[in-house]
Amino acid sequence: MAKKDRDDPFQGDDEVSPDSGVDAWDSEPDIEAEAEAEAEGEVDLTVDDILGAAQNADAAAEDAVLADLESQLLNDLKRLQAEYANYRRRTEEQREIEIERATGAVAKGLLPVLDDLDRAEKHGDLEEGSPFAAIADKLRGIAERMGLITYGEAGEVFDPQHHEAIFQAPTPDVETPTILEVVETGYRLGSVELRPAKVVVAVPADPSTGSGA
Repeated sequence: MAKKDRDDPFQGDDEVSPDSGVDAWDSEPDIEAEAEAEAEGEVDLTVDDILGAAQNADAAAEDAVLADLESQLLNDLKRLQAEYANYRRRTEEQREIEIERATGAVAKGLLPVLDDLDRAEKHGDLEEGSPFAAIADKLRGIAERMGLITYGEAGEVFDPQHHEAIFQAPTPDVETPTILEVVETGYRLGSVELRPAKVVVAVPADPSTGSGA
């Protein structure tokens, strides 16, 4: 029996006792089991945990690039909005100018007719109730609807920027050049002057010449 014990390969100092609970052939599965156990012990991360986690250098640099790109895009959008607003304003202004120009061209064509009506009225040819007077009223109504404004009346202070003096009459007791007579009515279309008023101007008499004595 002693010899048999010595020849038994499972006998000796390195013998693994069945009571030790360790199986040499099952060592690798134990490692996998431990890994699974560790995985099962991991804590699930929430969105707030992920967002609140400290970023590494690469992530921070990427966020900085994205922020810079967003800022550039926002500035480009603001610039485009400003350019579009300016374009609309210029287009609207140009449209108004073209409308005034076209209306002014038509209005200028009416001025000689309106002058004839004024002369006819001064000569008493526009009798109230006559067909001629009715036509004159219609033409003047069209001119008003177009925006034509007449100016220049006797008694107004002479303004060289809006009145054209065709004659100056030294007049006693006149301290300021004043319109004495309107020879040709002035016309405006809105703020645009189509024609200055042609007038006779009463000016202060020169005492040294004895005028108005």
